[in-house]
Amino acid sequence: MKVIVVGSSHGGYEAVEGLLKDYPDAEIQWYEQGDFLSFLSCGMQLFLKGKVDSADKVRYMTPEAIRKRGVTLFEQTQVTSLHSLAHEIEVKDLKTGKIRTEHYDKLILSPGAVPMQLDVPGKELKNIYYMRGHDWALKLKEKVLDDSVKKVVVIGSGYIGIEAAEVFARAGKKVSVLDLLSRPLATYLDKELTDVITDDLDKHGVQVYGGQQVKEYVGKEKVSAVKTAQGEYAADLVVVAAGIKPNTSWLKGELAMYPNGIIKTDDFMRSSADDVFVVGDATLLKYNPGQTMLNVALATNARKQGRFAVKNLVAPLHPFPGVQGTSALPVFDYKFASSGLNETNAAKLGKKIHSVLVEDDFRMDFVPEKENAHVWFKLTYDPKTKVILGGQILSKHDLTPYINVISLAIKTKQTIYDLAYGDFFFQPEFDKPWNILNLAGLMAEQKEAEN
Repeated sequence: MKVIVVGSSHGGYEAVEGLLKDYPDAEIQWYEQGDFLSFLSCGMQLFLKGKVDSADKVRYMTPEAIRKRGVTLFEQTQVTSLHSLAHEIEVKDLKTGKIRTEHYDKLILSPGAVPMQLDVPGKELKNIYYMRGHDWALKLKEKVLDDSVKKVVVIGSGYIGIEAAEVFARAGKKVSVLDLLSRPLATYLDKELTDVITDDLDKHGVQVYGGQQVKEYVGKEKVSAVKTAQGEYAADLVVVAAGIKPNTSWLKGELAMYPNGIIKTDDFMRSSADDVFVVGDATLLKYNPGQTMLNVALATNARKQGRFAVKNLVAPLHPFPGVQGTSALPVFDYKFASSGLNETNAAKLGKKIHSVLVEDDFRMDFVPEKENAHVWFKLTYDPKTKVILGGQILSKHDLTPYINVISLAIKTKQTIYDLAYGDFFFQPEFDKPWNILNLAGLMAEQKEAEN
C-alpha cells in the first residue's frame, strides 16, 4: 500500500508517525512545500524570547531522522493539484521546476492554513510581518534585536497577537495592540479575567485598543503607521495576527468544502473523495461543549486527527471523539488556560449558560506569601442539566493543568455536583482542603439552590 502525506506540521507529522506504527510495510511518501520540516509555530515565542537558541530546534522531526525510519521525504516540493478519481497528485519540485505525477492508494492531506492578510491600502509596504512559520520566525527575530525598531503595532489580540506583543515589549519596544473586539483574548476568557490581563499588559508597556478596524497602512516604502477609524498608530513594524484562512484553493473542484474554504470531512477524517483524508486547521471538528462542528485550530487537535486518519485508513471503525478547545498561554506575570464554553462563544452558538467565579489564594493562609498566589477560576455549566460546559483559570502560579480536569469533565458530562465533591488530594504545600475546583462546584451548587 502506498500512502502519501502532504504537509509536515502537526497533523501531517502525526499521520506519518501513525503510519510507521500501524502500517510498517506501507510505502510512505511525505511532502513539504517549504525548506524546513515540521516547524512548530506555537513554539516560535520561545525562540523569539531567547529561551530556545535556534529556530531550527523548534520542530518535531529532522529530515535525516525520518528518512532513516524508511519514509521517502520530499522537501521544497509543492503538491499543485489533486486528481482524486485517478488517485493521483501533481507535484512540482520547487528547486528544479520539474513537474511529475504520483499515484497513491491512500492520501492524507494536512494543508493547514495561512495568515489572514488585510486587504487595505498599503498592504504592499515593507515591515508588515506575520507570526507563522520558520521563515517568519527568523525575520521576526531580526526585528526583536533591531534597535531601529522602536514602535510595534500588533493587529489582533488572540493568542498569536498577545505572544507577539509580549516578545516585543520584553525587547524594550513600545507596543500597541489593535483588535475589532473590545478586549484582548476575548474568545478564550471572560471579562473578569481579561481585565486582570489588560492591567498586566499595561504595566509592561503594552497598550490594547479595542473596537479598531484597520483602514490603511501608512507609509512610502516602509510602513510608518496603521490607520483605523478611531486614529493613527505609529509603527516601525506591524505584526499581523488577524486570524488564518485555510490553504485549500488548490483543492477546489476535487473535494467538497464550505464557502470559506474549510474542507468537509466526516467523523473518520474522510473527505468527499475516496481514499482521501484531511486533517488539521483546514477542517471542522466535533466541538463537544457546543454540540456542533467548529474550526478549532490547535496543535493537539491536528495531531489527534492525524492519528484518527490512520486508524480509519482501511475501514471507518474509529469515529473522532471530539474536542473541548482546551488551551493555555503565559502572558507576562500570569498563566491562564481555558476549555469549553465561555460567555463569548456561548452567545455565538446560542447556548444558555450559568457561571460562577471563584477568587482565592490557592494555598493555605499560613503558607508564606512568596509561595502562594491569587487565582481566578470561572466555571460555566448548563442551567438545566447542571452539566459542566467550560472553565477558565488565571494565576501568577502555574495552575493551568487544572483545566485538563475541566476538559475531561466536559467530555464525560460531569455535573457541578461531581466537581463540588470531587475527590482531590489535599496537602498544604500544594492546595487547600477544598481546592479551587471544589470551591467552584460548591458555589455553583449554592447558586442553583437559591434560584
